[in-house]
Amino acid sequence: MDTLEQPDLMRYAALLPDTGEPGFGVYVHWPFCAAKCPYCDFNSHVRHQPVDQERFTAAFLKEMATVRQLSGVKTVTSVFLGGGTPSLMNPSTVSAILNGIAKHWHMPDGIEITMEANPSSVEAERFRGYRAAGVNRVSLGVQALNDRDLKFLGRLHDVADALNAIKLARDIFPRMSFDLIYARPNQTVEEWERELKEAISYAVDHLSLYQLTIEEGTPFYGLHKAGKLVVPDGDQSALLYEATQEITAREGMPAYEVSNHARPGAESRHNLTYWRYGDYAGIGPGAHGRLTRGAMKIATATERKPESWLDLVERDGHGILDQEQLGYEEQADELLLMGLRLKEGVDLARWQQLSGRDLDPKREEFLLEHGFVERIGNSRLRCTPSGMLILDSVVADLAC
Repeated sequence: MDTLEQPDLMRYAALLPDTGEPGFGVYVHWPFCAAKCPYCDFNSHVRHQPVDQERFTAAFLKEMATVRQLSGVKTVTSVFLGGGTPSLMNPSTVSAILNGIAKHWHMPDGIEITMEANPSSVEAERFRGYRAAGVNRVSLGVQALNDRDLKFLGRLHDVADALNAIKLARDIFPRMSFDLIYARPNQTVEEWERELKEAISYAVDHLSLYQLTIEEGTPFYGLHKAGKLVVPDGDQSALLYEATQEITAREGMPAYEVSNHARPGAESRHNLTYWRYGDYAGIGPGAHGRLTRGAMKIATATERKPESWLDLVERDGHGILDQEQLGYEEQADELLLMGLRLKEGVDLARWQQLSGRDLDPKREEFLLEHGFVERIGNSRLRCTPSGMLILDSVVADLAC
């Protein structure tokens, strides 16, 4: 397939640069999909009758007002419309949601506003409507660049649809990312290298590259448990991961997080808010949030089922089921868990302030000696490439 012509990179200048601070994000969850993928354990739902978008929009706005009372005055640094499949929303729905965020919080010009989209639901007119509403970054769920594996993954689009969506996104939005899933059954390193190089030739500035995981409760889980679905073992998965890091770095899109790759300056601002342990408001069915109030951080979670969430919001003004106060130790653990995913690492001074202690010197020394972590100056700690392969173990070791 031919490489797509590169767009004018000067368009990126309109978006505000990353300051290095965690920031404050707003996440809005649109829970509906045209079909449920067999690997997906996200809070997504298929409805065979049209969704009442006006009613859901009114509920989003109502819940925003409640969350605004919890968060207090904030300057928004990013907005993320996730799902589900947000590109099933009408442009007028997106416009109303973004106007609501601007009403409840301070929303400067030039912040990153991302929308997830599936190639099967992409139309040029709809994309232009989203852009007019204020969306300036789109994230496409491509997942594979061959029709065989797209069918295996339960996707409704084919490669032709994916390339059309990529071209439209590049033409219409200042920034664009797309996702791929690798470590698929019988996938060789050579096959993945070819597919990844092809993907990079289409990408503008950002790729999200995830290994296929078998999640309990999904159709793939049942097939895997019955021995009918075999995924690459640990050694093969490690080889695929290492090839991913090598190729993306060589092509100028190095990893800035375990699964996310970008050209310098094009990292996802919203996801950086999560990984830098900033605050974010979660709006919509199944949305989670982290909001600081005084010395405490509150973890919020809303009702997952869309219709139940809608009834709660219309009755009570919100669908929040959980408001848990996180103590300093819990915050320190979350900071470590999120920050070690990043190439920039975690701010140790901030961790020490929250935890009230230093890292166990013996545990840190062990990890340093085995090449799993490294210090960046005196104030930051990060995982090495080897450490990223066993990230969960590294976090567990340091958090003890």
